[in-house]
Amino acid sequence: MADTTTAAAIAGAAPRPALWQGQTEHVPLPARLVRVRQLTPHEKYFAVRPETDAPLAYYPGQFVQLWVPLAGEAPISIASAPAGPGSDAPPSAACEAGPDCFEIAVRSVGNVTRALHAMREGDLVGVRGPYGHGFPVEEFRGGDLLLVAGGIVFAPLRSLLRHLLLHRGDFGSVRLLYGARTPEDFLFRDEMDALAREGDVDVQLTIDRPAAGWAGHVGVVTTLMADLPLRVWRTWAVVCGPPVMYKYVIIALDKYRLAPDRIFLSLERRMECGLGKCGHCQINSQYVCKSGPVFTYAAVRHLPEAFATL
Repeated sequence: MADTTTAAAIAGAAPRPALWQGQTEHVPLPARLVRVRQLTPHEKYFAVRPETDAPLAYYPGQFVQLWVPLAGEAPISIASAPAGPGSDAPPSAACEAGPDCFEIAVRSVGNVTRALHAMREGDLVGVRGPYGHGFPVEEFRGGDLLLVAGGIVFAPLRSLLRHLLLHRGDFGSVRLLYGARTPEDFLFRDEMDALAREGDVDVQLTIDRPAAGWAGHVGVVTTLMADLPLRVWRTWAVVCGPPVMYKYVIIALDKYRLAPDRIFLSLERRMECGLGKCGHCQINSQYVCKSGPVFTYAAVRHLPEAFATL
């Protein structure tokens, strides 16, 4: 198994914060669902408040193992920004339910997530984590950010985006390119529309095919990537989406001669246990749940399996 410290250095990602005091890697701690709402026909939003003395400490891009009683557990990316000092906004802006909560966006696709979708505000769940390595936000300071998202794999980017907004003065231009199949498939669409109106972030949305009532751009997300005014010497690109998307986004970025170590990918691939024990997420000698899920393109470009469709 790859050493996580060495793997983090190879990946260029942020180190893992410590687990909660008193937590072991194998036993979930209790947490409560304090806010639940529908995001899309298939995804729900959950604000989770750990029943511990301290809030969850994490980096954007990390994930937790969420346990649902009688159903099991599943790895879920964190969609909120970490609360902390030095922010340009109140701590409550990190999570709409309060600074002691974290947020997730979950699609109903299996036994655990279907059971989670049936739960209500006030119900109890279990949480292990955080796990994995996130985005190196300290390294991003002073640079421009290009965020490219596809489909439902938006939660890690939303965590990063909200961190950038909370510390807006520490970063240069921020551009979000977000593609979905239909207008109904965008996660946090109200937030994206608000950001586009405010103008502090360049938000460009696109759908795959024309749809009734849609007046925006039509085409896959890479069609938004032509003629971008990138200052490549200070630009960091962050990409989250389905595996098939990465190949074409990388090709588009290569036209700008963006260095591979300035491109970050979130590879949420077959993760299951979060501990590197089950082997579901293994790519050669790397375990995505331990070495990732955030990698630089430089670290994985010679591993074709990393971009294989499941």
